[in-house]
Amino acid sequence: MSSARGGRPIVTNAREIDARAASWIQKHEFWGWSEADQTQFADWLAESPAHRVAFVRLTIGWGRTERLAALRPSQQEKVAITSSRRSPRILRRAVASMAVAIILGASAFVLLSRPNTQTYATAVGGYRTVSLADGSQIELNTDTVLRVSIGTHSREISLDRGEAYFKIRHDAHRAFVVVAGDRRITDLGTAFAVRRDTGRLEVAVVEGRVQLDVTDNRRQKPATLTPGDTAVATANSVSVTKKPNQKLTSELGWRRGVLVFEHTTLADAVTEFNRYNQEKLLIVDPVVGRRTIGATFRTNDIGAFTRLAKEVFGLRVEDRGDEIVISR
Repeated sequence: MSSARGGRPIVTNAREIDARAASWIQKHEFWGWSEADQTQFADWLAESPAHRVAFVRLTIGWGRTERLAALRPSQQEKVAITSSRRSPRILRRAVASMAVAIILGASAFVLLSRPNTQTYATAVGGYRTVSLADGSQIELNTDTVLRVSIGTHSREISLDRGEAYFKIRHDAHRAFVVVAGDRRITDLGTAFAVRRDTGRLEVAVVEGRVQLDVTDNRRQKPATLTPGDTAVATANSVSVTKKPNQKLTSELGWRRGVLVFEHTTLADAVTEFNRYNQEKLLIVDPVVGRRTIGATFRTNDIGAFTRLAKEVFGLRVEDRGDEIVISR
């Protein structure tokens, strides 16, 4: 053996190298492939040209599991090798086969190295927790769609719609970025929530810091958000307000399956309920919509909300099948 970078030993025995190369292929195909595996695999390839040659050579037979076990050349293979030395024509064919192996091996290397992208979604009223291989966790709120792309050098989330809470394991070598429309949120070691509505983006920081900026060429100064900061971004502006921890906890009540209203107008409360339920509430009178309430409800408990409207405010509640109309 000889030494590698950082003092790690490099295996120089051909059989051991072949066995290691085969184990990488087998792990990727049959055992599951994590980010830690990808990092270790890339380091192993970089240690020695012999590692890369072995991987390329074995990859050509990656679909045949017997190749993974048959690492030692058989007697027939030895004869074939001897014969190829005697025949220039066979040798040329062997070289051509090697070229094909290199091409296929390169393709396999790209397969192992490229980011792994997965899509996660919730239905109206749904909730889901996703645990990532790096130890980070994402909670998806109602009617949410996001795509997770984890690679060797990057971690990117595309929030297509809805709302999610991120608890991120910081990695100085791989930034964690959430892209929502033309806005980009970069984790600086943090827990935060992102809500994307039509024409509006809201970012609330619970722990750590995040950087909020744009993904296009507009010259807007990035905003660094700290605990308690809530940023609201529209097409042309970003406003940041500081909220007490209790307020943020209330606004994130959906993580516990509840909606917390504090001096909330009935119109805004109805809008929130409609995010979580197929049966929609409708307020037709603006005067009614401006009344305020303070209460906590389960996200799917429309009945409790309509009872409050009738018993506390003396309002009329009419069930029309596809919607419930609240009026005076």
